[in-house]
Amino acid sequence: MQQEVCPLVFFNIHGLPIGIAKEAIAQNKVSRDAILDIMGKVMPSTRPELKPCAPRTHRIKIPSDKIGALIGPGGKNIKRITEYTGCQIDIDQDDSGWVTIFATDGEKLARAVNEVNLISAQIELEKTYKGIVRSVKDFGAFVECLPGQEGLVHISELADFRVNRVEDIVKLGDEIIVKCVGIDDKGRVRLSRRAAIAEKEGREYTPAPKPMDRPRGDRPERGERHPFRERGGDSEGGEA
Repeated sequence: MQQEVCPLVFFNIHGLPIGIAKEAIAQNKVSRDAILDIMGKVMPSTRPELKPCAPRTHRIKIPSDKIGALIGPGGKNIKRITEYTGCQIDIDQDDSGWVTIFATDGEKLARAVNEVNLISAQIELEKTYKGIVRSVKDFGAFVECLPGQEGLVHISELADFRVNRVEDIVKLGDEIIVKCVGIDDKGRVRLSRRAAIAEKEGREYTPAPKPMDRPRGDRPERGERHPFRERGGDSEGGEA
């Protein structure tokens, strides 16, 4: 048979009566309540966030297929982020996508979180980005909006006027603002500098017409004979 233990058995010190122990506990509660009351007047609720200089940690989850991009070849990318932000970044080894960031202050944490989000983010429709021109072609320029993610700015979407040469507007390595105006079923991204500028200036954006959408004017339809080029005779049907 198990013997019941008195809740105050730990106060059963030789020479200390139980009454004195109870009185000491009661006095301790009064003092504790007084301290909590003073603290409540000074700070009635917890701070919504830590002080800027307080160390902190943050856990963020990214798609598992983006872990390699976060680490980079030979750990080059994650090393760059840690050196740039001054934070420690740990990646869970179970391919779950969880990333833990340890920072000494709020500014460094925000910088590190932004860098990780850039790696895991996808280009979104109707969103504006500040990108870098990575390739220039006759028909347009390829602009990298997010690390490793780029889209095409067609020559007709570079400016509000007719552009004869892409290099007249942008050059390799230029930083420009672009807006995502389309993503096809193959994941190809269409960007527009015209749309980004119009949005910045508060103007309405009208997409440039595609070649097949332009008016044909007075050109004859395919298969229609020209009135002065009838086969086998002149304009009046006589022999040549």
